[in-house]
Order: sequence, then C-alpha cells, then structure tokens
Amino acid sequence: MKKYVLKRILIAVITLFLITLILFIMEKAMPGSPFNDEKMSHAQVAALYHKYGLDGPVPLQFLNYLKNMLSGDFGVSYTVQVNTPVTTMILQHFTISLQIGLQATVLGSVLGFLMGILAAIKKGTIWDNLMTGISVLGISLPNFVVALIVSIIFSYKLMVFPGTYQPTQPFVSSILPTIALSTFTMASIERYVRNDMIDIMNSDYYRLADSKGIKKFQLIGHHVIRNTLISVITVLAPLMIDLIAGSMVIEKAFAIPGLGTLYISAIQANDYNVVLGITFFYAVLFISIMLIVDILYGLIDPRIRLDEGK
Repeated sequence: MKKYVLKRILIAVITLFLITLILFIMEKAMPGSPFNDEKMSHAQVAALYHKYGLDGPVPLQFLNYLKNMLSGDFGVSYTVQVNTPVTTMILQHFTISLQIGLQATVLGSVLGFLMGILAAIKKGTIWDNLMTGISVLGISLPNFVVALIVSIIFSYKLMVFPGTYQPTQPFVSSILPTIALSTFTMASIERYVRNDMIDIMNSDYYRLADSKGIKKFQLIGHHVIRNTLISVITVLAPLMIDLIAGSMVIEKAFAIPGLGTLYISAIQANDYNVVLGITFFYAVLFISIMLIVDILYGLIDPRIRLDEGK
C-alpha cells in the first residue's frame, strides 16, 4: 500500500509542475498587459514592469516564480487589489466558496444516494420513474438555468431566500446557490447508484444469498449498498471537480464574493499573479481530490493495488 500511495503522490507532484509551467508560458504568450491604463506613459509602464520583475527573461521569471511559490508566495496583485498578497486574497475568498461547495457536495451526495436506492428497490414503479425523471432533469439543465429557476421561485415569487449573497446572512443566502450547485451531483449519483444496485441484485451471488433466506434488508445493506459505494467513490472525484468549475458560474449568478468571482475578475484585468495563483490552487485541489479517491479506491478494492504492483 505504501508503494501505491508514494507512486500516486509522485505523479501528482509532476502533474502540478507541468500545469504550472504550461500556464506560465500561456500567460506570457497572451496579448495584453495588467497595466493598460491609457493615462500612464510608456516610462511609467516600464517602471511597473521592472518593479514586479516582468521585464526579465521568461525562463528566469519562471524560476523566480517557482522558487517563491514553493515558499507559499504567489506574489501580489497588480490590478484587482493592488499590492495585496495573492495568498491572502485566495484565503479570504475561498472561505465562502468552500462553505457552499461542501454544502452542495453533502446535499447532492446524500440525496442522490437515497434516490438511487429508492429507484433500484422500486424498479419499474412510479417511484423509479419519478427518481429517473428528476435525475434526467438534473443532468440536462445547466447550473445557471437551475440558479435562475430557484431564484425566480424562492426569491422573487415566494421571497423566502435572498436572490443575492448577503454578508449579514451568510448561511441563509447560501441555500439557493447550494441547491443550484448540487443538482448535477445529485442526479449523477442517483443514476450510478440505481444502475449499479440493479446489476448487483441481478447477479448470481445475490440470488444465491436471497435463496438462503437472508432478509432483504440485510442483503441490500451488507451486499448491495456496500458494493455500490465503490462505484460512487470512483465518480465522486470528477463530480467534485465539475462542482468546483460550476461554482464560478453560480458565484457570478448570486453575486457571491468567492474564489470563482475573483478568478473571473483577475482574468478580465490580466492580473497574472492572481490568475496563476488561483489556477495553481484549483489544480492542487483537483489533484488532491483525485489522489484521495485513488487511495480510498485502493483501500476498498485491494485488486487495484495488486494490479499496480505488476
């Protein structure tokens, strides 16, 4: 197991380095400048480039950036929040994004799992059709459409929840974004759980256990749901990545001052350090999720570890 984990960590580190290198090169190749103020003279722009070390050779810039990044220093913002450390900006904005992301993950996973179990047990009934219909809608509708629907119903019509983020009511104003963000996760997990459970319930070993007179509750709990968890864990990582990506749209829709909103603002302003810092942060987040799921999968199914060792 130790060899398996170390190999996964090494792959993750190499991937992060390559992502940083490619993004740095792309940033330098893109047109535009963080200092596009028409009132500034060429001399002033040149002075700013020198101040922030943007006038040196690109390889040297990358090495300096990499050295500072390893110590947790992503530089300062050029335009979005002038001279504010990027690390400080990320931590400030990520708190809100993390809250909504965790809420959406838990809500979507729990509801999706329960809906999948109900659909599988009640296969062919109205309950199965209802759960399937809900999941099809959840997969088909983009996050911003769901955000629009829940805003119209619960904010503008019923006036139950605020339509935009309110700093004085952080939890209440996060409910609608959480619902909008969790829909795809809920629908996807419902489909995986339903299909996987039906496959297991149609298998020979399940029928053999059923013929021995074991109670259906025990069969489903000990055999079906336990094996279904493996499938859910494998799809949870890409679903969480989709959720993080979707949060950018949701944050804009509900005027949430999260990391996604900051990221979009930095891209629009050509704020290189903020864009690189947030992209690296997202990359670490994505790879960490994949790494954790990979390790969990190896723990649950030892055959994966054995295959890796060959």
